[in-house]
Amino acid sequence: MNARATAESIALPVLALAGGLALFGVFVWFGGHSPLEAWALLFKGAFGDSFSIQNTLQRAAPLMLTALAVALPARAGLTVIGGEGALVLGGLATAALPYAIPLPQGSLGTAILLVAAAAAGAAWVALAGWLRQWRGVNETISSLLLGYVAIALFKHIVEGPLRDPASLNKPSTLPLEESLRIGTIAGSDVHWGLAFGLVACALAAFWLALTTHGFATRVVGGNPRAARLVGLPATALIVTACALGGAAAGVAGGIEVAAVHTSANASLIAGLGYTGILVSFVARHHPLAIAPVAILFGGFLAAGSLLQRRMGLPDASVQVLMGFCFVLILASEALRGRLGELFVLRRPPVGGAAAPAGAAA
Repeated sequence: MNARATAESIALPVLALAGGLALFGVFVWFGGHSPLEAWALLFKGAFGDSFSIQNTLQRAAPLMLTALAVALPARAGLTVIGGEGALVLGGLATAALPYAIPLPQGSLGTAILLVAAAAAGAAWVALAGWLRQWRGVNETISSLLLGYVAIALFKHIVEGPLRDPASLNKPSTLPLEESLRIGTIAGSDVHWGLAFGLVACALAAFWLALTTHGFATRVVGGNPRAARLVGLPATALIVTACALGGAAAGVAGGIEVAAVHTSANASLIAGLGYTGILVSFVARHHPLAIAPVAILFGGFLAAGSLLQRRMGLPDASVQVLMGFCFVLILASEALRGRLGELFVLRRPPVGGAAAPAGAAA
């Protein structure tokens, strides 16, 4: 990638985010509030003090993993948006496994829970890739519908067979034993899920850039015709990419259960998988770029309560901001390869003057 393409890949998401913030300011202004105050509170609630930063990092951890559920299939040429389903099934597997088998205490038991979460998420998203390759089903539609099926399955099991009788108003599974839960980092409020997210992004970047399998996956996604000509196993590569992405989202669900909620309940269905779609698109599906983008959007989510307290805006108003950003990041693709033409004036030909604007050819 040359310098111009690299600059364009950075500039377009930045402009889309700036446009999203501007439109959010207009939205706030129509509600009778000051856009400047809303922008200030957004960044204060996200990064204004140590409490805000810890809250931001805690919310960013699952976004990194659910974004990988979009980014890795995207590098194989698929648009998969089923991270929410993989997340809730990963959380369900984490909460349900202690019902089925006795687990060792401590970190080994926690590791087994997260492996089960990864397996559940991997199987669910890989199913979308399999349907695309063997049955020709559009992966965007199938992954979205599979997400709804996963949520329905989650609710049925949590509110039925695995319901804790003590959970009266909010159906939940039995809480995990203390020894199986994921703790916080160095006494802060940030759990170790953040480290899992950062490591997963680094490993995904290493796999895509520095392994033969990752390179073959990128070839399949970037040039399917060339992949067929050289005999690459496109189906296996695509399903593997989907499985790896689903595993990341499943681990996100497992971490939310083991570190935040301590049991599987409706709080797990918080739209983190859908926000991960936006994070991946803003990061241009690059694993290393996912981490800072997830922190930024985690900050926006953390700032929602501050907007509610200080300005009387609904806590969900930040979803409007994210909606604006998502629309603009999709629209910005129309400018790809043409951004420089909007800002760089063409030099006149040697020996002549530049033609005036609107002059006939």
